[in-house]
Amino acid sequence: MTRTSQSKKNTASDDALKIYFNKIKNIPLLSFEQELELSRRIQQGDEEAKRQLIECNLKLVVKIARAYMVPDIPFLDLIQEGNMGLIHAAEKYDHVRQVRFSTYANWWIKQAIARALSNTRRPIRLPHRKETILRKVQAAYHNLTQTLKRQPSLAEVAEEIKLPVSELTETLTIANSTVSLEAETPDGETSSVMEVYEDYTYSPERALMKKSMRAETIRALSCLKEREKRILMYRYQLAGHEPYTLKKIGDCMGLSSETVRQIELKALRKIQTAAASDPERFYLLKAM
Repeated sequence: MTRTSQSKKNTASDDALKIYFNKIKNIPLLSFEQELELSRRIQQGDEEAKRQLIECNLKLVVKIARAYMVPDIPFLDLIQEGNMGLIHAAEKYDHVRQVRFSTYANWWIKQAIARALSNTRRPIRLPHRKETILRKVQAAYHNLTQTLKRQPSLAEVAEEIKLPVSELTETLTIANSTVSLEAETPDGETSSVMEVYEDYTYSPERALMKKSMRAETIRALSCLKEREKRILMYRYQLAGHEPYTLKKIGDCMGLSSETVRQIELKALRKIQTAAASDPERFYLLKAM
């Protein structure tokens, strides 16, 4: 591409940005009460309410996208990717959680932009299993850094996620053209697996919603008999441990796997009946 054509492209991109900014700059922000009301209408299938919730938060996407600006990707492209995350957040937002929409949408917007950057800048798109490994590496890297008070070695990270060093090295090489967690590139800059994914190891909004959901779910089990409640606690990781299989629950309670399954189904039907009479608790069923 010649310098002239590149200049024209940049000018066109700048003009498109100005037009977009002019369109959204006067859109008013919503109050918390308005957000909750729009959420109620969205859950009833009101498309106009969803459009309004999205439009009133377009400036939030611009603010978040600024932190991801890179020379080789147009800013407007980042905004568009963030808007896709915003749309998804608007569809998922639940007024019962009593959380500001901006807090809830923040994670979805960042995730959409980070994923787009990862896929755009990567020579080849990774298989799902490799993507999963990278997420585990991200979490392990941060945990070990805090525990060891230094940057962990490749072997330490591999041991933490129970993966052979050779497979970890291969995944990092494909994903980021590097065989180490922290290496200096020929131009003197530092590249790292940290650049592959946005850091979600500490997300206050997600932690808050997870804690609230767990507490409300346990409270909803109060309509059940003790045995039914105990089985659901085991099955859905509500007791602070990994989910139990039907057989493991049966062994703990002296019941057959089939009996446990029948009790579980009966308990879930009870909760569904309770939720039907109390719409404010309907969202609890999504966790079960």
